[in-house]
Amino acid sequence: MSTDATRTGVEAESSDESPCPIIDAVGQIGSQWRLVVLHDLREGEKRFNELKRSTDANARTLSRVLDDLRETGFVDRRLEEDAPVATYYSLTAKGESLCPVFEEIEAWASEWLEVEADGEADAEASADD
Repeated sequence: MSTDATRTGVEAESSDESPCPIIDAVGQIGSQWRLVVLHDLREGEKRFNELKRSTDANARTLSRVLDDLRETGFVDRRLEEDAPVATYYSLTAKGESLCPVFEEIEAWASEWLEVEADGEADAEASADD
């Protein structure tokens, strides 16, 4: 590859790595259901059916999401074989490291999304006048 191509970043575009770590992170945790499950597991270990009820996910979706989160190292699975057999899920250290991120997103949403909603309500009220 020529020196000009390297300087313009053409070589970087052909690699598998994203130029931004935020994009990589969102790729791992960014689906709606992954975020819902990760957020829900902040409260502690839960059985599959508890997660199903608290997230409103159907069994197939929840199973797929939990498998994905286990593969990426965010969630641990524990099988208890005593009667009745139960499967428990909890956050790993990697998953727990997202808790401050969720807190920051919640704070941001409280400040900015409420402002936008209030602004839209004010705009609609003005339009009705």
